[in-house]
Amino acid sequence: MKINISNIQHFSVGDGDGIRTTVFFKGCNLHCPWCHNPENLTSAPCSMTYPNKPGTEILGKAVEPAEILSELLEDKDFYDASGGGVTLSGGEVMLQTEGAAELCRLIKSEGISVIVDTAGVVPYTEFEKMNPIVDEYIYDIKTADCEKYRNIGGDLSIVTDNLSRLIRDGKSVRVRIPLIPDFNTDTESVNSIGKLLCSLGIKKVELLSFHRLGSSKYEAMGLNYLYKDVEPISSENIEMIKKEYCKYLKVDG
Repeated sequence: MKINISNIQHFSVGDGDGIRTTVFFKGCNLHCPWCHNPENLTSAPCSMTYPNKPGTEILGKAVEPAEILSELLEDKDFYDASGGGVTLSGGEVMLQTEGAAELCRLIKSEGISVIVDTAGVVPYTEFEKMNPIVDEYIYDIKTADCEKYRNIGGDLSIVTDNLSRLIRDGKSVRVRIPLIPDFNTDTESVNSIGKLLCSLGIKKVELLSFHRLGSSKYEAMGLNYLYKDVEPISSENIEMIKKEYCKYLKVDG
């Protein structure tokens, strides 16, 4: 069973504990306009031409999980020393669970931990395929507003139901909230998300600040980046958002 990936990033420090290697899966069932990995919004190969870089880079290839295992094992000493491992990210990993599960089994057989980063907009049967072999999920919560989720292709009820079931099934889940200007950073949105997560039994969240580091990718792909002129949130506003969330949850990040 092959997996469709865009690239493998070594020495990642923001995709879970310790030093990690991140495998990026292509294809996503959401279409968030702020996404900083636009090459993974589609399952098709992407051509990327950068203004100051010769040639065209093609991202996207179907590989057998065993084909990339040796590359993932190159960093095993770093995983062992730092408490790290391999993270599967995307795109949406859970759209390719058959191949992802095979890759996880190979990684786990080498004594390496596996984290899956997901937005959770899939049937829970897909999680049931992964649960026995995944050490932890990084689970994105983008809003508590049903209409806003629909606007980016998601379904809040599926997201919350899957999160609840993962908790009930005893899985380790790290909830992350991307802070997106004009989408989920106003006081009403923050309080709605905080109350929702509290009602689901979530005790702690991580906040991810909005950035525009993906701007060059949109340009290289000939796409219009709707957030190219949106300013990052000021440190003062981030602190205010943290204080609001702390009414309901412990906050990291």
